[in-house]
Amino acid sequence: MTQSFEPELYQGQFGEFTLTADDRKGVVIYRAGLLTAALCFALGVGLVLWHVDKSVLQGLTFLYTGFCLALGVSLLTIHIYMAALHRALQVFWVIGCLAAVAIGHLDPEPFALTVYNQPLSILGIGFTFAALTGIFFKEAVCFNRLETKFLTPIVPLLLLGHMVGWLPLPLEQGLLALWALLFLVFAVRKVIQPIPPDIGDKSVFAYLEQQRLTKAKAAS
Repeated sequence: MTQSFEPELYQGQFGEFTLTADDRKGVVIYRAGLLTAALCFALGVGLVLWHVDKSVLQGLTFLYTGFCLALGVSLLTIHIYMAALHRALQVFWVIGCLAAVAIGHLDPEPFALTVYNQPLSILGIGFTFAALTGIFFKEAVCFNRLETKFLTPIVPLLLLGHMVGWLPLPLEQGLLALWALLFLVFAVRKVIQPIPPDIGDKSVFAYLEQQRLTKAKAAS
């Protein structure tokens, strides 16, 4: 039997609002996407750091694809008050994915090897990780999560450090392992977090949408 949820009434900043079964479903999908992305990323990092050979490098392409698709699902279902920021993160994800597809098809080497040997490729796929960092930053601000406070600087530090050749290999490996570990911790903690806080104050969304419509009507 499918469990049903009665709409729950809450008092928000700009009035009352209800949380429905669809709201809860969206949060579950968001968290499932994060967990899938974290698992793909952690498995890929583990294979890179402890068992690198030709077959593993080929398999990393599939794990990266799973990571990107799962992240895209989370970006579709995440609740962010600022619509412009939400759209920007989604655009970053699209640009990063298109860059990854181009790299994967234009270079005969395995995807992971191409990115490692040609650091400037990060200028393209880095947009995907900018979107991921946006999620980490949002979670750090909204929920004061310790792991996301570390992840927010670690991701750009590692990517930019590798791109310009600033970081020695042992430090890159250490940061990569720490990123994978903290990402997993974050994703697991999201799974057990109560659902309503992830939905947020729906009265704020309604108010911002009304403001947008009012401005659009005034401009027309």
